[in-house]
Amino acid sequence: MTELIRSAKSGNDWTSHELAAYNIVVEYQNAATFGTDNLPQPTVNPAILTATLPDDAADDGDYYLLRSMDLAMSPAPAEESAVDDFAVLLLRALGYTPRGRVVRTRKVIPLIICGEARHVKTDEDKRHLDSSDPEPQLIAEAIAAFAANNQTRQRTLNQPPLNSKVMAGITMKGTAPIFYKILVTAALAGSVASGVYPQVATTVYAHVPNVPRPNRRWREGMQPLDNRQVILSCYEAFRQFVN
Repeated sequence: MTELIRSAKSGNDWTSHELAAYNIVVEYQNAATFGTDNLPQPTVNPAILTATLPDDAADDGDYYLLRSMDLAMSPAPAEESAVDDFAVLLLRALGYTPRGRVVRTRKVIPLIICGEARHVKTDEDKRHLDSSDPEPQLIAEAIAAFAANNQTRQRTLNQPPLNSKVMAGITMKGTAPIFYKILVTAALAGSVASGVYPQVATTVYAHVPNVPRPNRRWREGMQPLDNRQVILSCYEAFRQFVN
């Protein structure tokens, strides 16, 4: 794969070609192997698990979450922001944002690739329900975030850079998620920055929730209550990897 062309692409333009060019493979795992086999009860208001329609929720917060879920399932063309809005409300409802942590959308992160300055933008161009693959973009964002965090550690916090870190990530099509554990190393980030092929492969681990009707996963998302229970439990179990 060393002969593959590596060019200075922004992270939001990454495709499977960039994954191959930087020796990155994605391995899909079942719940037990991924580490989310013992699904806990979601820590959300009970109405989120029982309300079929937004108007069934008495609490305003529950209503807005369920309403944003409906909008995320059928956003207008070029309005992917509906998915982003839902993701923010969902992460807050599930306790992903304790004090000291803030959810940001469309944040620009610098990316050095092939010796040139580019960037990634979180939540950008992840598509909705079309056939485009958001995986490469997510992995590019993880690499950029790792490098940016290391720069902050050195230049602001006067701490040594990390040699590696598992970056937790989630992609969503509509309201159907896939969960990722992305091991980013200083060697990988350096290879991307220099535009060279890493001799050591990077394996990204992914997990698709085991919903009752897999063939209707993208069309149904979290709208059916049985899907919602499984997916929210997966979110609950995945929180252990966010740090």
